Amino acid sequence: MESAKKCRIGCAACCIAISISSPIPGMPDGKPAGVRCIQLTEDNRCKLFGKKERPAVCVSFQPSDEMCGNTAEDAYAYLKKLEEETAK
Repeated sequence: MESAKKCRIGCAACCIAISISSPIPGMPDGKPAGVRCIQLTEDNRCKLFGKKERPAVCVSFQPSDEMCGNTAEDAYAYLKKLEEETAK
């Protein structure tokens, strides 16, 4: 059973590493993997957090020990690998 984990402030790995196919304000066609979401602030915080405009996929994406690892770099590497495996 996975533990309840909170997002690491300033990580934003999920907002960069994965592709999002649904529209995002400012990115009507979503975003490709490896591209920084336009809704990230300079310190990697989501401008849409808690707002109705935030895509459902982002709202439903929940952190876990396995996915987040110990650092933002761990999280990015895990999500990049997951993205590559699901793109096949």
